Amino acid sequence: MAGIAHICLFLISLAFILAQSADDPTKRFEYKYSFKGPFLAQKDGTVPFWGHGGHAIASEDQVRITPSIRSQKGYMWTNTPFQADHWEIEVTIRINGRGRIGADGMAIWFTEQKGVEGPVFGNNDQWRGLGVFMDSFDNDGQHNNPYVLAMINDGTKTYDHHSDGFSQQLGGCLRDFRNKPFPTKLKVTYYKNTLVVLYHNGLTNKPDDYELCLRADNVQLPTSGHFGVSAATGGLADDHDVLSFLTFTLIPPNEGINQDGFATDQERLRYQQEYQDYQQKLEQQKQDYRQQHPDKQQLDDWNVDDIFEARENRELRQIFDGQTQIHDTMRKLHHKLDAVLGRQESLMAMVSGLGGAVQPGVPHQGGGPPVMIDSIKRHEVDAIMTTQREAVNSIQQLRQAISDVQQRIPNVGGAGQPSDSGSLDSGHHQVLSEIREGVSVVKRDLSAMSQRGGAQCPPQPDMPNCLTPTYFFIMIAGHFFLLVGYFMYRNSQEAKAKKFF
Repeated sequence: MAGIAHICLFLISLAFILAQSADDPTKRFEYKYSFKGPFLAQKDGTVPFWGHGGHAIASEDQVRITPSIRSQKGYMWTNTPFQADHWEIEVTIRINGRGRIGADGMAIWFTEQKGVEGPVFGNNDQWRGLGVFMDSFDNDGQHNNPYVLAMINDGTKTYDHHSDGFSQQLGGCLRDFRNKPFPTKLKVTYYKNTLVVLYHNGLTNKPDDYELCLRADNVQLPTSGHFGVSAATGGLADDHDVLSFLTFTLIPPNEGINQDGFATDQERLRYQQEYQDYQQKLEQQKQDYRQQHPDKQQLDDWNVDDIFEARENRELRQIFDGQTQIHDTMRKLHHKLDAVLGRQESLMAMVSGLGGAVQPGVPHQGGGPPVMIDSIKRHEVDAIMTTQREAVNSIQQLRQAISDVQQRIPNVGGAGQPSDSGSLDSGHHQVLSEIREGVSVVKRDLSAMSQRGGAQCPPQPDMPNCLTPTYFFIMIAGHFFLLVGYFMYRNSQEAKAKKFF
């Protein structure tokens, strides 16, 4: 029976959770009524879709509503009214001060009209709408500050500064929001005439570490109004900073969505109207800019084809770049071929000059005495062989380069020029055949020169032997006796030195 009771309790809890989740609204982010860093402020110091005044200062990552200077007031409001029956805002703030007690505080507003500078935390009194106050200073001396409270005003009430608004509040909580290690947060939810304020104490950096501050039912707020933030300092001063202000529209289940899961016709018409209004505003701003800057070229006058490169032009440019690289490679190959041919011609001229030399003792034509000339030397033969090896290496490198080019030419030749590659290949084979013939001629000449009698090196003259075996053994014996005498002398010196130890 106990097991059945546990199962029933589990099923009831599951049904309750499912019912609660089915009733949860859908959030839609409203960027025109929100701001957050980085790059929060524009170059002119303004925040998109918002306006600030008083002593408020907008920077890239935050908006300082009031600096820590005495008697300062600042405010910030949305430019256009917000229209929704249900909404939620998340405000990230940071309030820091040097003293143990701060003043005066900060307020978050939702009113029918944008506020102006006034006595209620930097805003005017007798507003119509909601105000959520973060009161830092204890005016009534009850030691119940810092304090977070919410107040509804219909335009006839005057805020009671002497009692810190305790008699006029919907609810509140005693929370110390000054000088926290992390920014504090307030989440204000207005859904089905119920106002809920959640507070993040700033002691951790967990984004969802909220706790309930107040809850009020049967709250009537206007369906259209402006969101705003204000702050003020008095005899004491704090830095009142707003890091982000995020606004969401809460859509109840199955409201604003048809059976297919899309927006209803009413929502679609509203979005189309907003888009048309935005287009008209944009065109008006363009016309105003053209009138103010007639000398500058407008974006509408630009040709898109001149800005971006077409796909066909890009492919043609790539093909042309490839052909240009191939042309440069072939030109380098021609330079190498010219260098090899020049070296071959110089080698052939040297060999032909050596082949026409007259050997010693051969009579000169004409019956005169024989002409004595020097025969080829060994170092000349070595130079010729070295030149030949260099020529062979150059030919091998050239052959490798030509084979690489032949492999690259068919890939690009598919772009449209196969006939050029064939003519280029035949020309290279002709040049190689000429080089082979020249090298074979050099080899034949070298073999002919090696067979000549005069090409042999002269015999080395006999050097006299100045050292006889007797002198050699005498020198060995003398060195041996010297070494023995040296070792005996060193041992005697070491023995004398040991007597002192």
